[in-house]
Amino acid sequence: MTAIGPNDADAGGRVGSSGGPAAAGLDAGVLRDWFEACTDALAAVRAEINDLNVFPIPDSDTGSNMLHTMTAAADALDEVDVAAPAATVLRAAADAAVAQARGNSGIILSQVLVGLADAAGIETVDGVLSFNRLWAAGLGLATLAATRAVSEPREGTVLTVLRETARTATAEAATSSPGDLARAVADACADALDRTTGQLAELAAAGVVDAGGRGLLVLLDAMVEVLTGVAAPRRRYEGALVGGGDTRSHAIATDGCDDVSSEMDYEVMYAITGADAARIPTLRSALDELGDAVVIVGDSSGDTGERFSVHVHTCDAGAAVEAGLAVGRVGDIRITCFVLDAHKASTGPADRLPTRRRAVVTVASGDGAAELFASEGAHVVRSGPDGAVVDAEQIAQAIVDVDAAHVVVMANGSVPAPDLVTVAASARSAHRAVVFLPTLSMVQALSALAVHDITAAPDADAYAMAEAAAATRRGSVVTATETALTLAGTCEPGDLLGLIGVDVLVIGPDQVSAATALVDLMLGTGGELVTLLAGADIDDGVVEAVERHVASAHPGVEFSAYEAGQPGEVLQVGVE
Repeated sequence: MTAIGPNDADAGGRVGSSGGPAAAGLDAGVLRDWFEACTDALAAVRAEINDLNVFPIPDSDTGSNMLHTMTAAADALDEVDVAAPAATVLRAAADAAVAQARGNSGIILSQVLVGLADAAGIETVDGVLSFNRLWAAGLGLATLAATRAVSEPREGTVLTVLRETARTATAEAATSSPGDLARAVADACADALDRTTGQLAELAAAGVVDAGGRGLLVLLDAMVEVLTGVAAPRRRYEGALVGGGDTRSHAIATDGCDDVSSEMDYEVMYAITGADAARIPTLRSALDELGDAVVIVGDSSGDTGERFSVHVHTCDAGAAVEAGLAVGRVGDIRITCFVLDAHKASTGPADRLPTRRRAVVTVASGDGAAELFASEGAHVVRSGPDGAVVDAEQIAQAIVDVDAAHVVVMANGSVPAPDLVTVAASARSAHRAVVFLPTLSMVQALSALAVHDITAAPDADAYAMAEAAAATRRGSVVTATETALTLAGTCEPGDLLGLIGVDVLVIGPDQVSAATALVDLMLGTGGELVTLLAGADIDDGVVEAVERHVASAHPGVEFSAYEAGQPGEVLQVGVE
């Protein structure tokens, strides 16, 4: 992209200054840069424009429709020779925009490009196209084309904003440099846009500016940046539907307003080819009787003569299409149901019926533990390298992602209890019940999973799992990292500590002695099953040594062990 200086002196021949501002030549490369800049800028503020969309109906699609239409125009230039003149570039883009226009905002945008393309054909003299004459004549022709396309033009819409920008362009074209002209036109657009709130009752009721006018400002600002290299600072225009286009999710005050929103059920769009232009007024009249927001525009992009793009809001989509068939060949039919779109847009994951009856979400530390829980049918949330969950929101998101009506969650001591309360509040919905089991270790979660019964009633299943977890006494063996006074005496760094819960009750010189002493202590109050989860710090042969010890010292007690790989622990022990 080539930036033009304050006086817009010649920049590689793309915008020259010989002969004064009005005669400054425009290279087609500037237009190609402009179309690219327009699509990037519309994409960046698409949600903002959607949020402003309350007229003619609050369907939150103006930004999306303008982006779609401008993208079609920009993509069409890929098929145009890079050496083609500016007039050819504009005509190709305009024809593509008319053919692919989406929504009434897209159709009006296409007419802006048609006006520029028509002006390019008129203002090109001896192969030279003046930017100033293009901008002034093009915006003037665009105003006429867009206004003519709409059956019932209203003040305070993009048509008003476009008219004001055309006036400024005409007034400034003879004396301003291209960059100064582009800035003056964009600033005039911004001023006109601010005034739209007080010009249209629907906008005043919602306290917003016109969405289409905001989109036009994006295009004009893009030209300023292409010519000068400096982006115009603009405030964010807040909308009544704040949130990226939350269709009809907010009530709009209607005091003093008649017909604030359309009562039509469908948006109907189609293309007509092979039609006699003289019959288009008849079609317009028929569509005016069937609905509102009627827009009809024509272009010459088809091989069989003029092609017309038709847009209408109506309650009788079939009749609207039949009206077109009476005039010519109808194709590219697109029918949108406003109510259905509003329902889809306002229905989030929390509002939809879940696809599954039951699910279990559990936190796992270590690769082996994750595989173990997954093999038992649980959905696993992995903890961080230090054994702590990176973010409690991971659990909330996992609850939503499993898409189940009843979700049992086992955090296994990795998340503080207050955080779990927050998780529960954000994850529950009208269609999702969430039950947190008080598991403080993975061995307790494993016991709960062992009794999980998908065929049982949800409450009964959760109760059985909670009971199994509570009946499992938990212990662990870790390596001491500092000198400390414990219930078992004073430990030194490197000692092996056996914990029951959070209390150190065993101090051993090595892993085997600490582990066997811990198991003896835990089985001292009874138990039928010992489960061992080997951690990342365990030495070779420790599991086998503990298994032999249980078999000899506690005959009849079952023993099971798994390579869990949890960091920071030699092992976890569960006794039940």
